[in-house]
Amino acid sequence: MELAHRNYHLKLQEMCDCYLDTDFKKKLHDMANQGSDDLEENAIKYLALAIMYAITEKAAKLSLQKKEEKVTVKMKGEEKLTLPAPTPAQFDKIVEIIRAILHLEEDTGEMPLSMGLRSGDIEVQVKTKRKEDKESLKIEFPPL
Repeated sequence: MELAHRNYHLKLQEMCDCYLDTDFKKKLHDMANQGSDDLEENAIKYLALAIMYAITEKAAKLSLQKKEEKVTVKMKGEEKLTLPAPTPAQFDKIVEIIRAILHLEEDTGEMPLSMGLRSGDIEVQVKTKRKEDKESLKIEFPPL
């Protein structure tokens, strides 16, 4: 029996599943206060936790923006929430991972991303935009 290749998409779904029963916001705060040597692992973990937190808060959109080495994160739902931002290096890796999953090579791109989760599946709309010293990643969630 051949095992499936563990690509970024599979790793992201596994990380979402792994942390499904945790306090997503607390884990995100913990990540902001401690470093780790595994940039790829941390980027996938941050993305998974942010997506899961946005889903549980019924957010309409999760927005990560990098401008001049500063990363900000906002969620838009009934009220705007702010999460701890990933480091600039983590943000770059998060965008690289999303672009690899969706095969987005242009500076601006938009595609749906389907994720199978333990309790079902969800399809989100992902938008990326890169321009000079600014880059953004937006994930729009369906109404829940």
